Amino acid sequence: MPADSYERLVTKLKRVHHLGTVAGLLGWDEQVNLPPDSADLRAEQLALLAELQHAAAADSEIGTLLDELEDPVCHLLSDKCAGAADRRVVVREARKDYDRVVKLPAAFVAEKARLSSAAYHAWADAKERSDFSAFAPFLEKHLALAKQEAAYLGWGDRAFDYAIDKHDPGMTAAKLTELFAELKAGLVPLVREIAASPVRAKEGVFKGFPVEAQREFLREVTATLGFNYRRGRIDVSLHPFCEGPGADIRMTTRFDADNPLDSLFSSIHETGHGLYEQGLPLEAQGTPLGQNAGMGVHESQSRLWENQVSRSRAFWRFFEPRFREKFPAQLVSVSSEELYLAVNEVAPTLIRVDSDEVHYNLHILLRFELERRLFAGELAVKDLPAAWNALSEELLGLTPTEDKVGVLQDVHWSGGAFGYFPSYCLGNMMAAQLWFTVRAKYPELDTDFEKGDFSRLLGWLRTEIHEQGRRYETLELVRRVTGEELTPKYLLRYLRERYGPLYLG
Repeated sequence: MPADSYERLVTKLKRVHHLGTVAGLLGWDEQVNLPPDSADLRAEQLALLAELQHAAAADSEIGTLLDELEDPVCHLLSDKCAGAADRRVVVREARKDYDRVVKLPAAFVAEKARLSSAAYHAWADAKERSDFSAFAPFLEKHLALAKQEAAYLGWGDRAFDYAIDKHDPGMTAAKLTELFAELKAGLVPLVREIAASPVRAKEGVFKGFPVEAQREFLREVTATLGFNYRRGRIDVSLHPFCEGPGADIRMTTRFDADNPLDSLFSSIHETGHGLYEQGLPLEAQGTPLGQNAGMGVHESQSRLWENQVSRSRAFWRFFEPRFREKFPAQLVSVSSEELYLAVNEVAPTLIRVDSDEVHYNLHILLRFELERRLFAGELAVKDLPAAWNALSEELLGLTPTEDKVGVLQDVHWSGGAFGYFPSYCLGNMMAAQLWFTVRAKYPELDTDFEKGDFSRLLGWLRTEIHEQGRRYETLELVRRVTGEELTPKYLLRYLRERYGPLYLG
């Protein structure tokens, strides 16, 4: 029976989802709690779970059920049947997922999971010793597997496009190149103007901030923004991340007594991810209606909360008094204007996650270009450090003196996450475009923020983005919500409006 077919399909999709959440939880634990000599066992555990999830996702009965539901005689997907629109989304996206997964051999999936676990520990060790050569063999293997996966799926001549599409469905290297070129053309002049400005943030503002007080403050901030700690938690890891479905979100941050903004803004960033996941329809989790639309959209949520909201004057008018209560001795000689300028300091840095908004996208352009060359065969893995350093000098005016602040700084390649970095830049563009859209609808948002009320913004994002699940691909979602195609012009406008008054007068 068709109705029974749909319910059976949903049951099977949720089984796949639950297995994935178990693997995700083990991955979170690996970066937060795992004893150092237990990595080999964890690699085997993750490989086993990858095999089990793959088997569940490739279950031939899913294909049979999809065939039944896609049959023209099946009335469940007809507009005459209540709820048909939602069911069409589930069936459409489930078909995409199924057709992709059945083309991947189970042994390949397990091999990739095993490699990702081993490569993470190799990366962490190589970064600590600043020795790229120790990590290079793992990266070479990941690159080979990425190309092999693309070939399995019929993208053999467009492996980089496949890597990008995995994270942002519908996006291509050509489209990214077009968007990034326009962004760079407007961004580089702004970077130069600010570099020539005599205005500089006060040095030594952030020194000696006790970690426990930082922890208390960031938890208060993230809860006020709307994160539900009854369905989530925050811990410490080498590299901040967010893992899990909305029913159980695991976030991480890291602490430095002389850099409290690192933990604060990385936590707000991950909270943006967490709010998105918590905003997806809970009853639909495990189906495409309860899944995010792609990593660019995901990053738009994290970057909007981290930057447009949390670096604004309105945000700090509310939180500055509390910040001073937590750190009275550290801030006693710092004026409000000095604090705000320090929060919005613009200065080039080698480290992407420490970068200010103005320079951040240059870090992404660097990584996008290097990945493009790797996939095109124009750059060998062994030559990555030199290529990274040269491009860093060209784009940022800074040359890494050691690998850990250059080519080894990011965790992403240890998991084979090629094509992910562009999502950050796409997210920045989307965040700015969403920002101007919501401010036009709710011009009183600043007043809300000054009162510590972020519910109006969160409610709008819930309705326009979170609750849509995977109904729309990235570019269509942006078009529907903002009324325009995705464009860098709003990001460039936002950066000038935020930083122009601070640095250019």
